Amino acid sequence: MRNAGRSAGTREAILDAAERLFAEHGVAEVSSRRISEAAGQANHFAVGYHFGAKPDLVRALMRRYNADTEQRRLRMLDALPDPAGLRDWVSCLVRPATDHLDTLGVPTWRARCLAQITTVPALRRIVVEESVATPSMRRTLEGMYRLLPSLPREVHRERDDMSRLLVVHTLAERERALHEGSATARTSWEYAAIGLIDALAGLWLAPVTPLGT
Repeated sequence: MRNAGRSAGTREAILDAAERLFAEHGVAEVSSRRISEAAGQANHFAVGYHFGAKPDLVRALMRRYNADTEQRRLRMLDALPDPAGLRDWVSCLVRPATDHLDTLGVPTWRARCLAQITTVPALRRIVVEESVATPSMRRTLEGMYRLLPSLPREVHRERDDMSRLLVVHTLAERERALHEGSATARTSWEYAAIGLIDALAGLWLAPVTPLGT
């Protein structure tokens, strides 16, 4: 049991170090050896031993993040009004992330780490897979999509991408500003969530201009 506890502590230290270094320097610029050193590990192969290659480490980071947001989203889904409107479903997309970041305090590197990971195509696929695969996210997206039956498929995909970019980078920019002590557009994570929900609802309900006009 003591060995298991030490191993779990080492894994958490590695995840914390990777999250901070990825956020500050980008994924490509950070080696596994550097992460091991930052985690206080004398064994420079600690990352490989506990997680494997960098994609495996990224998947572990995503699962740690999703472990909290999944529970928050499930509670929100259970409390939805009947019938739920688009803003209700969009809120289930946004608030689990903003509420989670709010609990971490300042400084935190989680949102910036996620933003850096999404700039690497091979790793971005892991982020999308891990996020969309959760039961709460599937329920949320299905609820949203039922309210948008007339949206053309290609526009649907386009706005999916736009929504993901808007959420990821808006959260990362707010986290960065809080860390640096800079001014933020919104005074709290609660108000930041409201701004994102407004923007995303408007994005999904925006008119579609026919191609070629």
